[in-house]
Amino acid sequence: MARRAAAPGGPLGDDFSFVSPVAKYVLFFFNLLFWMISMVMVAVGVYARLLKHAEAAMACLAVDPAILLIMVGVLTFLITFCGCVGSLRENICLLQLFSVCLTIIFLLQLAAGVLGFVFSDKARGKVSEIINGAIVHYRDDLDLQNLIDFGQKEFSCCGGVSYKDWSQNMYFNCTATNPSRERCSVPFSCCLHDAHQAVINTMCGHGMQARGYLEASAFIHTNGCIDKLVNWTHSNLFLLGGIALGLALPQLVGIVLAQLLINQIRDQIKLQLYNQQHRADPWY
Repeated sequence: MARRAAAPGGPLGDDFSFVSPVAKYVLFFFNLLFWMISMVMVAVGVYARLLKHAEAAMACLAVDPAILLIMVGVLTFLITFCGCVGSLRENICLLQLFSVCLTIIFLLQLAAGVLGFVFSDKARGKVSEIINGAIVHYRDDLDLQNLIDFGQKEFSCCGGVSYKDWSQNMYFNCTATNPSRERCSVPFSCCLHDAHQAVINTMCGHGMQARGYLEASAFIHTNGCIDKLVNWTHSNLFLLGGIALGLALPQLVGIVLAQLLINQIRDQIKLQLYNQQHRADPWY
């Protein structure tokens, strides 16, 4: 009775492995880096939330930068945890979950970019809604306040559509019944600043909403931030494209490495089954 034929190329020894150590550990350290970054993001977000007054923090929960930081950090933590453990333990289920999550996030980012470009008017309306919501809660959240001040300084703008949008805030409201000392004012970040001015006058926006555009323009930026943001976006498409590519490239690398490792692990499982079957064969 003839001996059963071996697999093409001959049987492979037990010490042989289809799993590449390079792909395995590159994917592991790749995920480990972002896993540690995610823990820092969550820690900073939680710390920022704990520093805020509870009542004020709940009032502006929807526009709180700390909440956004925590959400992104937790999501990144969970995904990279699957990638770390999956690559180190050669677990196909965790690697598939990691790959599917990254693919979904990548497709959502791509869809958001396309929809934002195609439906630019609706995207502009959504941005306007977010900015107006931030104006309403300007004094409720220090992080949000610093973010708005930074944006108004960098883009040399004030409010959403115009400087009079600040009347939506209860402190800057221009109605006669408003008892606030900041009534009809705008934040100091709206003011025109002299480069040689050593001390910033934080009261420079006092009473500016009561003035007309021409009169107020001598002291503050009267143009809204929405138009400035749109113009900046159109002028920096290559920069934004580079940032988008920088965000997408690690995701694509992670997906490719995960799929490569999954295929290698499956080949290794087939090899082990093949060797076990032939060990049980008395003619092997």
